[in-house]
Amino acid sequence: MKFKSVNYDYMMDSERQVAEFLDALGLTWIYESPVHLHDERKSPTVWTPDFYIPKLGIYVEVGGSKEFNWKYRDKIYRENNISVICLHFSKKEKNWQKSLVKRIREVEEQRHSEAMKQIESLPAEILVY
Repeated sequence: MKFKSVNYDYMMDSERQVAEFLDALGLTWIYESPVHLHDERKSPTVWTPDFYIPKLGIYVEVGGSKEFNWKYRDKIYRENNISVICLHFSKKEKNWQKSLVKRIREVEEQRHSEAMKQIESLPAEILVY
């Protein structure tokens, strides 16, 4: 079953391109799923990254504007331990598809590495299979 939470007609062109690419990859996505986090003043706030990919637990933010403050957004997402991949369409990213796949792979490899460190730090009697 393929789930899409919005009609493509309501998206910016850059968002539509990403949605179509995620569909081609067979990844279910949710458009503008709310994220609850704390900003730099530690105040609770809600942001809506463009896509959430439930199977991967990753958000994708598509920026088509030069005014979008990427560094600020990235900093806040990281401080809140939220995995968000930012695609910079305003920079005319030529191979954004490759960049997205590469970033997904990096996030998954980092998660695996962190999980293995946690598992390896457990007492030996727990690690008996």
